[in-house]
Amino acid sequence: MHNTNLIEIKPTTCVLVMASRSNFLLHAFLWLALATTAFSLSPKFYDRVCPQALPAIKRIVQAAVHRDPRMGASLLRLHFHDCFVNGCDGSLLLDSTPAFETEKNARGNLNSVRGFEVVDEIKAEVDRVCGRPVVSCADILAVAARDSVVALGGPAWKVRLGRRDSTTASRALADSVLPSASMDLPALIDNFKNQGLNQRDLSHLPTHGGNTNLAPFDSTPAKFDTAYFSNLVKQRGLLTSDQALFNGGSTDKLVKTYSLNPDAFWNDFAKSMIRMGNIKPLTGKQGQIRINYRRAN
Repeated sequence: MHNTNLIEIKPTTCVLVMASRSNFLLHAFLWLALATTAFSLSPKFYDRVCPQALPAIKRIVQAAVHRDPRMGASLLRLHFHDCFVNGCDGSLLLDSTPAFETEKNARGNLNSVRGFEVVDEIKAEVDRVCGRPVVSCADILAVAARDSVVALGGPAWKVRLGRRDSTTASRALADSVLPSASMDLPALIDNFKNQGLNQRDLSHLPTHGGNTNLAPFDSTPAKFDTAYFSNLVKQRGLLTSDQALFNGGSTDKLVKTYSLNPDAFWNDFAKSMIRMGNIKPLTGKQGQIRINYRRAN
């Protein structure tokens, strides 16, 4: 049995290893060292303001994943794609305005990211139990990602909270920073190096078709497990950027370790999700708490 104890780490450099389970989606973030920290974020941020918030998010996520196991990975992916574009600030959720085009139209997101209706449901319920909008959309995505992993049988971790929401978005930035599913390992390394990440940083952008053209990334699409890594070792990666992780390169050893040791993967994954959630958050008086997650106040 895997160790499911909550994991909390101090804001020091660590790795990001991320893999999600669904019929159309698998994220594998390998050794993603994040250069930023978030000293003002705390797992207890809403304990006094609205202690009902996190249980409400958990209930809705569990129900959504029960209805559609793919939704777990979809919600996890929303958090990743939000954080990767100018930090974890909820910018992915914003619809287009005359001032900017939504990040949903970026190449890595268009006809691919999903789960917005679940975020709608979460936002409405959290605002109801709290009596007013006090939980940011960025925090909702972070908590929903954790609860999605748990609902799929994966590890839990303490989500640091206190992010605020951006008032703008950038399709152009999303196009430039979200890695392509067709990238080989050198291209992935270069892509991450442009963001100040080291040469061992890897990411998969699982955009294999749209919502109506879904393909399994391994044989256990509704579970959070390490079958993905086992398939890579067997040279069965679905996308170029998948198999690039195990193709005679610097990440082969890590993939092999995870294929043989699920506990090592779970532990690294939980720590890494905390680190990803710390990318450039808006805190204090920065940003806002959106009333409607699709548009700025």
